[in-house]
Amino acid sequence: MKKLASTLAVILSISLVSDVYALPDRIGDFALLDSEGEFHQLSRYRHQKALVLMAYDSSCASIDSALSQFQALQSAFAEQQVSFLLINSSSHSDLDVLRAQQAAFGFDVSLLVDNGQLVSETLSFSNAGELAILDPERLAILYRGEAEGKAAEVLNTELNGSVDSTTLQPVSGCELQYPAKQMHADTVPDYESDIAPIIAEQCASCHREGGIGPFALDSHLMLQGWSPMIREVLLTKRMPPTQVDPNIGHFSNARYIPDEDLQKLVHWIDAGAPKGLAVTDPLAALEFPDRRDWQLGVPDYVITAPRHEIPATGVLDYINVDVPLPFEEDKWVKAVQYIAGDESVLHHLLTYVTAPAEVVQGEAATVNTATRFLEGYAPGKVDAMTFPENTGVYIPEGHKLSMQFHYTTNGRATSDETVLGLYMYDEPPAYENFTQSVSGMFRIPPYTQDHEASARYVFNDDVVVTGLRAHMHFRGKDMKFSAEYPDGTMVDLLSVPNYSYAWQPTYALDEPMHLPAGTRVHVTGAFDNSEHNPANPDPSKELTFGLQSWDEMFIGYWTYHSAEPTN
Repeated sequence: MKKLASTLAVILSISLVSDVYALPDRIGDFALLDSEGEFHQLSRYRHQKALVLMAYDSSCASIDSALSQFQALQSAFAEQQVSFLLINSSSHSDLDVLRAQQAAFGFDVSLLVDNGQLVSETLSFSNAGELAILDPERLAILYRGEAEGKAAEVLNTELNGSVDSTTLQPVSGCELQYPAKQMHADTVPDYESDIAPIIAEQCASCHREGGIGPFALDSHLMLQGWSPMIREVLLTKRMPPTQVDPNIGHFSNARYIPDEDLQKLVHWIDAGAPKGLAVTDPLAALEFPDRRDWQLGVPDYVITAPRHEIPATGVLDYINVDVPLPFEEDKWVKAVQYIAGDESVLHHLLTYVTAPAEVVQGEAATVNTATRFLEGYAPGKVDAMTFPENTGVYIPEGHKLSMQFHYTTNGRATSDETVLGLYMYDEPPAYENFTQSVSGMFRIPPYTQDHEASARYVFNDDVVVTGLRAHMHFRGKDMKFSAEYPDGTMVDLLSVPNYSYAWQPTYALDEPMHLPAGTRVHVTGAFDNSEHNPANPDPSKELTFGLQSWDEMFIGYWTYHSAEPTN
């Protein structure tokens, strides 16, 4: 009996210790755009002690009462380190309708748009009006229930110390419906017919042997092994890369992924990523051309840049190289492809068409009218660039190419010998391609999380815009391109709500935009120089324009041609 009593005492003490040191339930990181196109990510709220989310569904009869409770809680903690957001958890939504409903709330709050319901599912919201209090630092849920329940008590505990377990309370709001989740629970998406085609279209061209992705997704086994990470990067919108706000403009090379495909992928992963009855593996059968091959066939003219030796460490100045051209007549370039010698150290390469005595320095912040920007290589930019139909870059007879190389060391000595291929028109095209850089001055204070910047430029002639590119460095947060017509009308062309230094494509407009003479174009954006920016090398620095990666830039590139044919 004594031995049994002693054993029970040990078990009881272990249970008590477990209760004392219990931790809140963990949740995965996630990100969504709100109704105004602003980017929100849970882990980027680490400057706050808590993030409060409430599930919103306009069709629920009790949602107005829940909004009143939510507003009261928000007001009570207005001066505290607590952020408040609504999330549209309905299975059906229209952005214009959501914006109209939000305008009628009567208080200021952002409304996250969860069209695929995947974040609402991850948070296990079951009822409209349900509240979740999240810890952005621990990626944990502290409370789930109604706003009038123990929400204030949990927030006060977290503000004054740390909540050590998750509090759950019943919610009386309308039950949320998850039709896609239910459908995929009844019939799990099939690897061969549902999942592999999505991976082939969205991922495999980079995630393949010899590709620029860090691992290959070339079989079911590889996909299953990486599935937890795939789920995380999908829900945080890190992948597919080059995502833009889908409600502003439309671009042929933006990585739009339908909500239905996201639901299939995430629900398949949640089901254990099964192979099902597939006899053959579609991903294993995929074939891709070598990324070092010429994508458009053998170029008309190939330029091999001088070999540059890159040391293992240190800071390297920009290297400017002039390359003479043998052309005895004017030429027009139709397409360009760079093949980097060592992309691990080639930070960027810019190429200009210049007159014999002309010198180009800097990163095209300002160039004179004789300079023509040909094309550039930047992180993640591996595809050949074809100019719009019947449009090309003009190379006058006797002109040369000026190439600017920027290298960053990576701890390993190497060499780079980059090759440039030019594809020419047989006959002059109707339009000449130009690129206008629109840049502004700025001074970013240390530890500033949302430092705004802007720049503008006026087109004095009618032009047709065909492409846009955002360029900042590690502190870049977001950038938007807008046009102000002579009559004062404003239109947004492109929004990059979560800028990534690793992805800087020229976004090609599906439908080129005609801008009349006198149109003022605006580039607006923000920097995150805080310690909560995971890419920030040093938040203590005050920053202005500088050439190195740890400095900053704010440039919006506008690719265009004249509205009237030049030839």
